[in-house]
Amino acid sequence: MSSLSRDDVANLARLARIEMSEEELVSLANEFTVILDAVARVQEVAGADVELTSHPLALRNVFRPDVVVPSLTPDEALSGAPAQEESRFRVPQILGEEA
Repeated sequence: MSSLSRDDVANLARLARIEMSEEELVSLANEFTVILDAVARVQEVAGADVELTSHPLALRNVFRPDVVVPSLTPDEALSGAPAQEESRFRVPQILGEEA
């Protein structure tokens, strides 16, 4: 059974600069124990005879050739825009940026 003590959790909280109450430290120590036990059980199952994988299903990339096809002209693309300027969409200023 793996576990982290209340002092271990307090040290981790200090390193992460997180203030925690005594109740939170004790509670988190118990939660970490449950998590570490679950990870230990998974590690027991994955023996040397189990093939390592990055995904449970075999994956393969499906590639297709790039095909150039006709597209919208700038005027067609902007035809439904509520506002436009210099062949571009005009959008409201955000975050106080200078225009």
